[in-house]
Amino acid sequence: MNVSVIIPAAGLGTRMGREKSGVSRKQFMLLDGAPILIHTIRKFLRCPSVKEIVIALRGEDLEWARGLVHQEHPAKPVRFVEGGDSRQASVENALATLDPGTELVAVHDAVRPFIDPEIVERVIAEAAVSGAAIVGVVPVDTVKQMHKKDKIKSTLPREHLVMAQTPQVFRFELLKEAFASARADQFTGTDEASLVERLERVDVSVVQGSDRNIKLTKPGDMDLAHLYLSLEREGESA
Repeated sequence: MNVSVIIPAAGLGTRMGREKSGVSRKQFMLLDGAPILIHTIRKFLRCPSVKEIVIALRGEDLEWARGLVHQEHPAKPVRFVEGGDSRQASVENALATLDPGTELVAVHDAVRPFIDPEIVERVIAEAAVSGAAIVGVVPVDTVKQMHKKDKIKSTLPREHLVMAQTPQVFRFELLKEAFASARADQFTGTDEASLVERLERVDVSVVQGSDRNIKLTKPGDMDLAHLYLSLEREGESA
């Protein structure tokens, strides 16, 4: 199966905070000596179904990132494209560079370095059948809907809710159509699934994710990142 992975990594990471993190872009923060982005790339290099990885970066970061990836000696192609001013623009830029023979496209957050390769393979397999699949987890907290800034309207049943994660995987042609439609309508989505949902062509499937597949967005998340990395290494050496 011809599967390409797109990793949008052109964001500025403002929520991480320069003062506490030491850098302004969360994907480049060091985790055990390597940028978070490199940890994320390593996971997809381990996935048999993945044929290539395409990373969308700011123009000024391209040369530096190429050097980092070269040091990894990747066993499959890792390409770079210049990203846009938004995640949506970055993914669309990357889509435009894919081989026409690409069957499935997976999009993954640069700052989710703890995705399990087995989960990646499961969501790819599901998308191959259904056309669209995402990784997600059912919320453990009670979720409230508000009708004013600080007033609760109702309680939402958790069995009908899912916390979306990545990767999100789609048939190539379907995802291209979703992006073209969003651009024509000047619609901005919060993830790729929201663009596909608008087409009402397929139902997006959900593959059970992991609580460890966190998105590193705040300074405190790095404490969890060090813990999860330590647990991963303990599991690999067991």
